[in-house]
Amino acid sequence: MTSTDATTTTDAADRIDPADLDADAAARGELYRLLARAFEHPDEPLHRDLRDGTFEVTCRRLLDRTALDVDVPELTTDEEYEALAARYNDLFAVGFAEYEDRTDGSLATSGPPVPLYEVEYRSDVSWGDVNVDLARAYDYYGLSVDEDARDNHDNLRLELAFAGYLARRAALDPDEGAAGARLDFLDRHLGVLAEGVADALDAEYDTGVYGTLGRFLDALVAADAADLGERRERGEVP
Repeated sequence: MTSTDATTTTDAADRIDPADLDADAAARGELYRLLARAFEHPDEPLHRDLRDGTFEVTCRRLLDRTALDVDVPELTTDEEYEALAARYNDLFAVGFAEYEDRTDGSLATSGPPVPLYEVEYRSDVSWGDVNVDLARAYDYYGLSVDEDARDNHDNLRLELAFAGYLARRAALDPDEGAAGARLDFLDRHLGVLAEGVADALDAEYDTGVYGTLGRFLDALVAADAADLGERRERGEVP
């Protein structure tokens, strides 16, 4: 996801006096950014942070800055890097294919066991409806999908990045409306996707750290949405 506005906003948050930031919203933004990183194909720095406990400690530290009542599970792995990367591929990237009838060569195929796309968990709307709605939401804030990534708007990592962006924007100006936009986005999109990914992971065997990450993702999104909803009822979220 790319945007001059997004870069400027993030850099401004890094430069501004912490006393002028909504620390709770800023911490939620960083949690979403961490989870977006966790659901990318693992690189060696991520593997190191998962293996030595840095990722888990950072999640706990950030949650302590929020009002959210979410338990942080054990977000560590003892797997070697190659094994973690292979597990990611098996769960999220590699589909399955088998011959239905070898006499005529017909082949049955399916996607990965745990799709990272919202439309895979939606039976009520079409692919176009979901992605057009997301494209409009991103565009409203001057954001777009990186052309080099060539991914759909409903990818989990992109939705997490957008939620994080809205939270960090709310940290800079609580009255600007980004918190309310985040609540609508969680209700209509990311909440559905997070629950779907968590349930799909629960249905798989031996998911390693990714099963735990899925449950943490679902709990965080649900808690953030519930908190924002309660604050909206009290008139605290525009």
